Amino acid sequence: MFDTIILLTGSRDQQLALSELLRAHNPALAFRGAVSLPELEAIEQDVLGRSRLIAFTTGVIVPSEILAAVGHGAYNFHPGPPNYAGWAPAHFAMYDGAESFGATAHVMEPRVDCGAIIGTETFDIPNGVDVRGLEQMTFVRTAYLFWRMSRDLACHAGPLPVLPIAWSGIKSTRQMYARMCDMAADIDPAEMMRRVRAFHDDFRGIPLTITLHGMRFQLAGTTAQAAEPATVEAPALAMAS
Repeated sequence: MFDTIILLTGSRDQQLALSELLRAHNPALAFRGAVSLPELEAIEQDVLGRSRLIAFTTGVIVPSEILAAVGHGAYNFHPGPPNYAGWAPAHFAMYDGAESFGATAHVMEPRVDCGAIIGTETFDIPNGVDVRGLEQMTFVRTAYLFWRMSRDLACHAGPLPVLPIAWSGIKSTRQMYARMCDMAADIDPAEMMRRVRAFHDDFRGIPLTITLHGMRFQLAGTTAQAAEPATVEAPALAMAS
């Protein structure tokens, strides 16, 4: 019997908003929420068997045993289109100079961003938008995709219909992101500006750096400040951009 939806999200506020939308379609639903893997793992097995799991813009990777225990399907809302799977997709789209972007809803599998696709949203990337602006636009479109699919998610106990759309492109990872942010001293100027445009905003905690004469410098906005070198204590420095 399908009577519960488990919401795995980045915040409690997201859970409240999403549950209210789903409850409007099916008032009989119960809800459980999680923002971390330990919270998800704490949900009882009998509850999992009666539930549908919905992940919304979360970095939590759901273990295969939980996916197998969920009785009514597990679906993820990914803030990127099918050709930008993986971690921080907006940054890589900005680096590639993509002209369009979007959001994807898909069946959850043990490997991230590879399950059958059940919904997409696409939009043109405006000229001059920065990566933070692109992420904000993508979140809005991901939320709209959830809204568009909310009745089916709340009311249909069986598997949701699959679209004839396949994942494509290279699946990005945190390690790939870190490599892009670690610039060599002899980097081509055009390549450097391309990386600055895509990765300069270090709200993901991985700043752009460049190594000169054994010292690693961190770019901060339009200037660069010295970060810790590999072997010696460096004084604070600043360089013109």
